[in-house]
Amino acid sequence: MEGPSVQERFAPHNACFGCGPSNPKGLRIRSFEEGDHLVARWRPEEHHQAFPGVLNGGIVGALLDCHSNWAATVALMKAQGLESPPCTVTSDFAVTLKRPTPMGPELALWAKAVDIQGDRATVEATLTAEGKVTATCRGTFVAVKPGHPAYHRW
Repeated sequence: MEGPSVQERFAPHNACFGCGPSNPKGLRIRSFEEGDHLVARWRPEEHHQAFPGVLNGGIVGALLDCHSNWAATVALMKAQGLESPPCTVTSDFAVTLKRPTPMGPELALWAKAVDIQGDRATVEATLTAEGKVTATCRGTFVAVKPGHPAYHRW
């Protein structure tokens, strides 16, 4: 995946722990459009582990949450014919940990908006390691309005 990620294109100063390009201590997820979905590759570091060889479940959740949020905002942008994405926040998300996520290999994230209703999008996502699904996520993400703390965060 080459070129700027959606985070770098639309929110280069975002400091979010999961996806903010300007957070040097964050996960710095880089999501890319591929047709009607987003993909990302990410490699865990030793300090992300729950126990030897296994990624912490909270980090799994952060990866899926942020990647899904970007899938939602890009889908909303396209559905509404906007030039830049609306600021969206997580309304709800549920992660299912299918098997331990290993620390060694590069991980792959996939997310797609499966339903759009006005200012909200429902997204389904997966996390895989070496071709095996280790976790899934389904969540609702909502575009915020003026007065919300996240409004204009990017």
